[in-house]
This record gives sequence, C-alpha cells and structure tokens, in this order.
Amino acid sequence: MRKRSVTIAQTVPMLLAQDVLKLVEASLDDDKADNTVVIDLAGKTEIADHLVIASGTSQRHVSAMADHIQRQLKAKGLKGVAVEGLGQSDWVLIDAGDVIIHLFRPEVREFYNLEKIWMMPPGTGADAQPNARMESDAQANAVT
Repeated sequence: MRKRSVTIAQTVPMLLAQDVLKLVEASLDDDKADNTVVIDLAGKTEIADHLVIASGTSQRHVSAMADHIQRQLKAKGLKGVAVEGLGQSDWVLIDAGDVIIHLFRPEVREFYNLEKIWMMPPGTGADAQPNARMESDAQANAVT
C-alpha cells in the first residue's frame, strides 16, 4: 500500500495592530533608526490605529529599513502591504493596514514635520471650525 501525502492548509493567525506595531518597532530598533516616534491615532482618524515615524541616515539606510519591515510583515503573513517612495528613498510610506510607517531622511522629515500635524490637539489644526477658533480667541482676549 502506498502512503499518500496530503498537504494541509495552514492558517496564519491574524495580526493585530499591536503585533504589527511591535514588529515594526523591533525592526526599526534593529536597523538603528533615528528618532522613532509612535503616534496613537485611535479616536483621531479612521485610517489607522498607529503612525510610526522614523529617520534613516541616508537614502540607502531608509531603503534598507523599508525593505526589512516589508519582508518581516510578509513573513508574518500580512498581505496587501503597500509601499510608496522606495525608488527615491527620501520618504518611504508603508501602509500595513492599522499601522502606517513613514521613513524619512532627516532633512525631508524636518520639512514635512508630520509629528506636528498628527500631535496637535483636536480642534486646533486644519480640522478646526472657523467659528470655534474665533470664539476661543475671543475668550482668550476677554478681560476678566
């Protein structure tokens, strides 16, 4: 009698946002990324739960960090990871679903200053309504 070998499909457990975040942080730490910042987006936007911003020392460093993150996410079974900017590697964006990663050369990061945009308190940035801003200005200038 001949033995049959049957391939059994293995399911990859779904990665949670926290798992992806830990993987990204560990990868950036291993690759010696500079000034890594994690911004919690929960409640601020629907696009993601976390935003990770880090700098590399050169285009080659940024490119290598992006490649390592992409390979590790793929090895963990995460599908549909989108990467933009890898060709130039001044600013590489990796969309890993609930975690968005921005990798910059330092001068490009300073120019765009994403941390300032995403760390602003609600109602004080571009999302603020004109009347609300005028009311808060009036209150600040009121004499008591």
